[in-house]
Amino acid sequence: MKKILVFIFFLNCVPTFYAQKNNAFAEKVREQYKIPELAYAVVSSDSIFEMEVLGYQRNNSSSKAKIDDRFRLGSMTKTITSYIATLLVKEGKIKWNTKFFDLYPELKTKSNPNTYNFTLQDFLTFRAKLPIWSYGNQTPTKKEITGNDQQQRYEFIAWFFRQNFNVEKQDIYWSNPSYVAAGLMLEKATGKTYETLVKELGKSLNIDFDFGQPNIKDKNQPWGHDENLKPEKPALNYELNWLSSAGNINCSLPDYCKFSQMQLQGLLGKSKLLTAEEFNNMHCGFPEYSFGWQSEIKENGLKYSFHNGSPGTFLTKVYLCPSINKAFILFANVQSEEADQGLMILLNKLQEQYEGRF
Repeated sequence: MKKILVFIFFLNCVPTFYAQKNNAFAEKVREQYKIPELAYAVVSSDSIFEMEVLGYQRNNSSSKAKIDDRFRLGSMTKTITSYIATLLVKEGKIKWNTKFFDLYPELKTKSNPNTYNFTLQDFLTFRAKLPIWSYGNQTPTKKEITGNDQQQRYEFIAWFFRQNFNVEKQDIYWSNPSYVAAGLMLEKATGKTYETLVKELGKSLNIDFDFGQPNIKDKNQPWGHDENLKPEKPALNYELNWLSSAGNINCSLPDYCKFSQMQLQGLLGKSKLLTAEEFNNMHCGFPEYSFGWQSEIKENGLKYSFHNGSPGTFLTKVYLCPSINKAFILFANVQSEEADQGLMILLNKLQEQYEGRF
């Protein structure tokens, strides 16, 4: 009889259990697809079926993976930003149709007229007609953006909205600055920094959210790696600060499991803060991309909401399916096409195993 290790921990005072069932398969994937550290989990709204962290925090090192290792979420940060926004709308502190320049009128006269009518909903659903911008862009330079972290985000979006852009019409505009603008709107509506809003959410959920590279504060945390498996040395990246509300949160696998379980609870109508309708609007209220979540219907008819993160040296994935009450979460401390392929192979394996179990 196969030996199963069982662990118990608590989420909202509900006992949950998890066991390592696919760790041998995952380890083969990790080795074959050159992933230094691989973390994955399968959860329901109140249980953990599998949770495992494999490999090494840094390539060619003896620093073994630990269950509380932290990973950069990349664009999966948007799932957190959108949830905070949804709570604030519920509380009446801001509206979906609030325009950016209703809160920042001083920036309007120097901004591109094409940005005048963009709303919080437009930004969070990627319906604002904005060009793509990420940390790889050469402009603006650090010298052009000054002040503390919050002031730098303000200066960045002021610079971005001044640009002379004319974007071709499409269904979705995958622009990180949309979430920068949304984050600034949440800051103005609450009088709190984005970092404070995230920390307050984390405290309410018993989740330790943080920002930037995990190895900056602790070199014994995972190091990110590029496609050549070169580890990323601890360093502050000012451009990532500008994109904090779009892609700069880090957390552990157990903590993101808690966030995913909370989302499943909400989708199943078990949240005390938001209705199932409000959660469903967040996940799939719009075609293809809603508030921080993409959506798709698989060939077997199951509907998933999901998001992927790729901040340069990490890869992250989360897939939720409320009809089977399951979420699948995968983290890696390397960004490469090869590693992404490996994560998808593991994801497909887990989905095949758990989709028939209700």
